[in-house]
This record gives sequence, C-alpha cells and structure tokens, in this order.
Amino acid sequence: MAEDSTVDLICLADEESSLMVRVLSRHMPGVLPWHDFLDAEIVVTSGFAQGRLDVCLAPDDLDSWSKVLRTLAAGRDAAWMDDGRNPEIRFEPSSQNGIAAVVVEDFARTGTSVRVPVRLADGWADDHNERLQRVRATWPQEVVQTSPGAYEWRR
Repeated sequence: MAEDSTVDLICLADEESSLMVRVLSRHMPGVLPWHDFLDAEIVVTSGFAQGRLDVCLAPDDLDSWSKVLRTLAAGRDAAWMDDGRNPEIRFEPSSQNGIAAVVVEDFARTGTSVRVPVRLADGWADDHNERLQRVRATWPQEVVQTSPGAYEWRR
C-alpha cells in the first residue's frame, strides 16, 4: 500500500452515529525521531453533532490501541490516548444489543466533549485488528531509539 493512502484505524458506525480515526500520513517523514509519528484525524458524527480533530499518533499509541482492542473484545470499558497529549477516546460497551457509548474528550485544546452511542457490528474486533495491521503495514516503524534521546534508522 502506498504511503500517500489514508487508512481508517477505527471505523465504528451504524445508521445514526460514527467514530472514525483516519490515519493520513507520516507526521514528519525523514526527520528523526518524528518519522514514525502519524498525522490522523478523529471524526465523530451523529444526528445531533459533528466534529473533527487533528491528532498526532506516536508509535506507542498503536501499541496502546492493540491493548484497548483486547479489553473491549472482552466486553470491558477502556480508554485510549488518555495521556493528555491527544483527545481521549473512551469506549463503554453495554450488554444491551451490542451498543457501545463512545466518548471523545478534548479538554486540553478545545474544551469539548461528545458522547455518541454506536451499535457494534458482528466481527468488529477482528475487523479493527486487521485495520491496525493495515496501518502498521502502510507506515512501518523505521526509527529505533538506541539510548535515551538518541535515534537512528532501523536496518
């Protein structure tokens, strides 16, 4: 897949609401240590509200998303990007008909929060693991930290 493609890391949608996290490109291609950081956007839509936020995903954010997916697949609540660097996304699965509440909070930058219910499609967890692998295949990690504050290209 070409690096100029966009890849939807998260796509939770039903007839009324959706949450998308779309990875757009490398943040600073060719610049150590920022080469492996990814520019992305969070897009939330519902019958009542629509919003879009730009974010920068660190390589650790993808690892964290993998852990969040496992937690959500087990039916437990989880939060992603809750380190204060980006807007936080919380997922609150319900035992009622496969619906999850998705909460996006951007208190640091815009002071806004939105909560939308989304019906989870059958196989959503497997689909999102495949999406994560697609992001990693499109933008593989090419930078390694050799010691604190020292980076080089992966061989």
